[in-house]
Amino acid sequence: MPTTHHEPAAGEVRGWLARSALPLHSLDAGTSTTDLQPLKSVLDGVRIVGLGEATHGTSEFFRLKHRLLEFLVTELGFSVLAMEASASAAPAVDAYVRHGVGDGAKALAGLGFWTWRTREVLAVIEWMRAYNRGRSEAHKVRFAGVDPQQCGGSLAVLDASLQRLGAARVTAYLSPLRVLARAQPGSRPDPEQRLVHDAERLLDFLVANAPGEADALRHARILRHAADVVTLPRWHREGRRTASAARDRYMADAVSGLLADPSARVALWAHNGHITAAPSGRTAPALGGHLRARHGGAYYALGLLFGRGSFRAGRIWPGPWARPRPRAVASHRTGPARAAALETQLAAAHPGDHLVDLRRTADAPPAVRQWLHDPHPTRTFGALVPRWTYRFHLTPVVLAEAYDGLAYVAVSSSSRPYEAP
Repeated sequence: MPTTHHEPAAGEVRGWLARSALPLHSLDAGTSTTDLQPLKSVLDGVRIVGLGEATHGTSEFFRLKHRLLEFLVTELGFSVLAMEASASAAPAVDAYVRHGVGDGAKALAGLGFWTWRTREVLAVIEWMRAYNRGRSEAHKVRFAGVDPQQCGGSLAVLDASLQRLGAARVTAYLSPLRVLARAQPGSRPDPEQRLVHDAERLLDFLVANAPGEADALRHARILRHAADVVTLPRWHREGRRTASAARDRYMADAVSGLLADPSARVALWAHNGHITAAPSGRTAPALGGHLRARHGGAYYALGLLFGRGSFRAGRIWPGPWARPRPRAVASHRTGPARAAALETQLAAAHPGDHLVDLRRTADAPPAVRQWLHDPHPTRTFGALVPRWTYRFHLTPVVLAEAYDGLAYVAVSSSSRPYEAP
């Protein structure tokens, strides 16, 4: 039985959380970093910081991640922002933040995810551009997308490359793959994975006929990954054989690839469900689980949670039937979590915005160490939520396995969309 059900043990846990809490004086970038200074010792030796979020539509999460990114870059030497966003379209954002090419709002919208088309995320991109202005290439912060979804940009690059090799090649190699531009994970399940074979045929052709075109080869590999994610099933009794498992594995590969530069340090922006370092158990590991297995303690998973308020998400009908077409993105409200929830326990220990490091627990009371290994119900909302019933959805999390630290935001408000030019 979880220790939170026993008042003496619960009191020890509350006391430890209160003593361990790092109060946040602000959620906004550009403010004093005095309150963040303890993170320098916490993140010593860390090369990847996973910045999670319990919703894809909370303004406070995005603002806090902006502030943490600024701190990681300016005071800890982090050099890359990697995002749960299109690997295909990300070069346009990177060109903007490093060289001022194009329009930041348009490049951000080109990532293809409504979740990032917000004023808060645009402020991050504009800050990166301002930081890079006048700096040498070696000291600029980069932007990278790690998700094989939304690969229309790759199709455009490969169209141009194949045109140079002969117009007939475009139809022969790209026509079957154009369906990947907007296809969703698991949307075209195919046991034979014919789209994967088509993508591999294209890649083999380019390796043989255009080995020097590194950019084309990179985009061809993105298409191969996208084809795999699209043609795998959404559900399978073996979790490793699902579209979501493949997607997380490819995102982990992309993050690990960024570390080929020995000086690189990466801030990884993704949902809590991706940055969790929990081992696979009976299912497949998430992005963070792969990173923990590959990089050990050099990966730090920071989960972001909230107490109450509103957030944006697409709305779908509840029920066990096939996934319906989502309705328009809207704001959703929720009150405080139930008494046993992790968010409620954090609020009881420190009601304001704060951080908690979960790694340094060697001197913690036995009740705390047990608490870290007990499952705790936690709220998590993705890009889509079911109407009405979303308020009751809780996911158990074992902190000792899932996260190295937590950030708690007392009140969530809906992220603010913008219209791209």
